[in-house]
Amino acid sequence: MSKSNNVYKDAYNRCLRLLDETRSLPSEPDLGALLGVSRTTVRSILARMEETGLIAWNKRAKTVLRDPHPDDFFPEEETDTLAEIIERSFMRRLLAGGAEAGMQINELELAREIGVGTTSVREFLIRFSRFGLIEKRRNSHWVLKGFTRAFALELTEIREIFELRSAAAFTALPRDSPVWGDLDRLEEEHRALAREIATRFNEFSELDERFHRLIHRASHNRFIVDFYDVIAMIFHYHYQWNKAQERERNEVAIGEHLSYIEALKSRDLGKVDAACRKHLKSARQTLLTSIPESRPSQKS
Repeated sequence: MSKSNNVYKDAYNRCLRLLDETRSLPSEPDLGALLGVSRTTVRSILARMEETGLIAWNKRAKTVLRDPHPDDFFPEEETDTLAEIIERSFMRRLLAGGAEAGMQINELELAREIGVGTTSVREFLIRFSRFGLIEKRRNSHWVLKGFTRAFALELTEIREIFELRSAAAFTALPRDSPVWGDLDRLEEEHRALAREIATRFNEFSELDERFHRLIHRASHNRFIVDFYDVIAMIFHYHYQWNKAQERERNEVAIGEHLSYIEALKSRDLGKVDAACRKHLKSARQTLLTSIPESRPSQKS
């Protein structure tokens, strides 16, 4: 599924929820600002709503004709949040540029590439800048300050604290919690990827991201979940910074994930702790070896 399609479906579902609150939708610029998407995406949303009889669209007038039904919404599994879409696009852009210190990021270009409003991109970059990896410059430009071994070590330490806490919380979730179904689906995706690792090994980073996010959501701690967004971006895209032995690394990580999943399903805290620590130790080493020794240190 393309990034633009994800943006559209997520924004469409959010716009449907607005219909419960009003009998007339705002102007296209206001709707774009409200949803955090471009006017082109807004027009696509309005066209579909008109086609399905949700609204009457006559130039500036957008009158609500009926409340949305459950089948009007795109399935949740087909949508990503706007934040996730921006995050993935941002990291792909860094990877394409080598993620080197001094690399420039233009928020207007990034917003245009994704098909979202510049405000959404700016908010994401400001949030990301708290960790000292990027710095704001004039005229909507940002500069990557660089990713060093010292920064990586600090990051792994925090990640390990968070994940051990979250994994323990995961085992305490009730058996009727939907996360167990999510875990089953992720296990199947891991097994499918393992069977086709020779041709699909480069798909691992996003599967890795979704697996660890599921575990961290179990903490029900907003600070862990919020801070983990940046940890996740760096850990789960670092696999692509150094292509050497990528298939072998990903194959090992898939095996560790499957052992980790088995431990979570056992709900045995000792097994979960051991599987979690083993995987995090391996992930720490993989991250450190992906950073060139010559990469310059960050300047504050």
